[in-house]
Amino acid sequence: MHPSQSELLKLKNLGLASVNILHSIGIRSCEDLRRIGPVEAFTSIRSRGINASRVLLYALQGALLDVHWNDLDPDLKERLATEADRLLSTQQQE
Repeated sequence: MHPSQSELLKLKNLGLASVNILHSIGIRSCEDLRRIGPVEAFTSIRSRGINASRVLLYALQGALLDVHWNDLDPDLKERLATEADRLLSTQQQE
C-alpha cells in the first residue's frame, strides 16, 4: 500500500511524513499503532536514528485518542516522555 493511501493519514496529528516514518518501522494501520503503542513506536523511531521530537510522541498518543497533541493533559505528556526516556536510555545501555 502506498503511504498516501494509508488509513493512518485519517488519524488526527499524522501527516504524510509521520506516516512514512511509521511505515519504516512496520506500523501500517491504526491497529498496529494501537497494539505497539505510542511510546514503543516513538522509541523504535528514535533507535533507528530518525530525529523525532517529543511532539511526535504526543502526536501518536493524540492520534489514538482522536485529540490534537497540544490538547493532551500535561500529566499524560509527562508520563509519556518519562516512559520514552527510560526506554531509550535502556536501549542505549544494551
